[in-house]
Amino acid sequence: MTETFDPTTVPIKAAATVMMVRDGEPGLEVFMLRRTGKASFGAGMYVFPGGRVDDADHADEIAPFCDGLEDADASAQLGIDHGGLAFWVASIRECFEEAGVLLAERRDGEPLDLGDGERHAVHDGELSMVELCRRHDLVLDLSTTHYVDHWITPVGEKRRFDTRFFVTEAPAGQEGLHDDKETTDSLWVSPQKALEMHEAGELLMMPPTVYNLGRLAQSATAADAVAAGEALTDVACILPKLRSIDGGKISIALPGDADYDTLK
Repeated sequence: MTETFDPTTVPIKAAATVMMVRDGEPGLEVFMLRRTGKASFGAGMYVFPGGRVDDADHADEIAPFCDGLEDADASAQLGIDHGGLAFWVASIRECFEEAGVLLAERRDGEPLDLGDGERHAVHDGELSMVELCRRHDLVLDLSTTHYVDHWITPVGEKRRFDTRFFVTEAPAGQEGLHDDKETTDSLWVSPQKALEMHEAGELLMMPPTVYNLGRLAQSATAADAVAAGEALTDVACILPKLRSIDGGKISIALPGDADYDTLK
């Protein structure tokens, strides 16, 4: 007997994603990845590096390797009692796993020398971020990554996430590349160009991605985008709702839409 899907029982998992920006030839660019068509969530969609906040991201052992932000301040920014630092750590870990870019520095100031083997080992759970930091004497400078947005997956989806969005400037000398596991393509693209490609059906995206690209498009440089993120002090939570349209298709209603308050 097939069980009836109950949307009210779907667990909401904490997640973090980071918009990594740089200055390119056309101006501001952001790094994007295409999720594999077999992904359980967002299959085939272009996204920013990110994923679920793991238990290890909360570990006390990672705190000594973090600089520029403590858990109390991180939690206050997110509006939670404790554990906020884990969202910053998760965004850095996911960026390393999915894009091959590590937002960290060596304590001695020497260049980073990390191979794909370590990237994949972190992704596969064979190497923790704490072990990676110890091995290379790394410092995660969290002061350069800023909290800018908060979305919760609509009721009715079979997988739901409570996702915090961050913005940071890409470190010099690290290009970024998809992992050929969870992601199959990657590109640096101007936010405006990405939006135009989305409208043309060339880049499939979820509403939070489109929304945040629109915000990034208001900045001319990477420094401007990071400064705009740093200036945000009151980030509202956005909870879309599902609406049915002709032909049995589903669309998204956002706060402010005329029918938003009438939808469950």
